[in-house]
Amino acid sequence: MSTACPYATFRVGGHCLAIPVLEVQEVLRGQRLTPVPLAPDAVSGLINLRGQIVPALEMRRLLRLPPRESEVDPLSIVVRTEHGAVSLQVDEIGDVLELDGSTFELPPHNVDPHVRSRLAGVYKLKDRLLLVLDIRRTVDLNG
Repeated sequence: MSTACPYATFRVGGHCLAIPVLEVQEVLRGQRLTPVPLAPDAVSGLINLRGQIVPALEMRRLLRLPPRESEVDPLSIVVRTEHGAVSLQVDEIGDVLELDGSTFELPPHNVDPHVRSRLAGVYKLKDRLLLVLDIRRTVDLNG
């Protein structure tokens, strides 16, 4: 018998993505970013989260999607990693979905290999494919 697992969902460039709720520390909007000279392209800057310095990763760059329109501010999903908090810059925050683990599948082979390498798997929902990120591989900028 499979148990249901809650996922925080969000959108990036029209794609529906999710991460397990237990990996989410908080969701923020309107965070001021401090640029980081010579940082990898995916690092959009640093945010000061109540005295804690948190790197912000632009999910559009990580997934090789076109840039966000300049008048649209990204939202931040702060996730817990083994190396500390990291902010994922996303387009839109979705709902928390409780999904049955028995319907979880490996990523399809027709997904872009660069995106697929950051996924734990997928759920086929009624109206869309939900891509579940592997946080460890997502924040690993060497991969």
